[in-house]
Order: sequence, then structure tokens, then C-alpha cells
Amino acid sequence: MFSAISNEFITIRDWHRAVVGGKELILRNTSALEHLQLFVGYVHETQIDVYAKEKGNFDNVNYYIVNNFKNIEYIRIQNVLCTSINQTFNDMLSQDDVDEQSLLEALNSYYFTHGKTFSGLNLIPRNLARFNDIKQMAIEYYKED
Repeated sequence: MFSAISNEFITIRDWHRAVVGGKELILRNTSALEHLQLFVGYVHETQIDVYAKEKGNFDNVNYYIVNNFKNIEYIRIQNVLCTSINQTFNDMLSQDDVDEQSLLEALNSYYFTHGKTFSGLNLIPRNLARFNDIKQMAIEYYKED
């Protein structure tokens, strides 16, 4: 069974609230970046990524199963749980198969909305090498040749 999809709502946040709001699910990865408004999202988005304690009913929700949420840093925005900025970037930097477009756009957004610096990010040491490899690409993401 599929949940509603993004084009049925005015905003991505409305969509997230309708599908995962009030549930024991935490938005993660690109879905978290969208909800944190660091990435605008895709047209006709159908997939939502979440941390969950058990698999749910929707085929278009990617449930990343964890035993509990105690090691996940998250925030609540209205009735939706979402990984924090630091948790989201750390998660994505530590994964091989990640949506690089959303990651680069979100890092660019963070950089320019935080006074042209990444100094507010709390990245874990094992992610620093990858971050340093892509940070210049993120800064120049919208730069025209």
C-alpha cells in the first residue's frame, strides 16, 4: 500500500505531517533535509525515509529499523519527529549510497545561511574526511562557470 505523495499537498512539510505525523517515526536523510528546509525536495516526490522501531504499512516509506531512538538526535516540528541537522549530516556523510544532490544542496544552504561557515556543525571524526572532500563542491553548488 502506498501513502499519499508530495504533489497531493501544498508543502513537503504538509505531506510529511500527513504520512508520519504523530507516529513513532523519525524523518531521516533527504526527508529530514526537506523537513528542516535545507533542501527544497523533488517534484512528485514519492519516497520518505524514516527511522522506525518496526516496519510500517507503506511501500513508499523506507523504514530503517532500529531497536530504540536513544542514540538518534532528533527534534519535533509540530507533530513530526525529524533528525537534527547534525544527526542528518552525520548520517548522510557516513553512508555510501546517499542522495548526493540533496546533501550538497543542503550543505550549501547551511553554509550561506550561517554566515559562510560550517563551524556550527558538529561532525563526528569518521565523517570529516568525506566532508572535507565535498565541502568545496557544496559551497560552489550554484556557481555558474
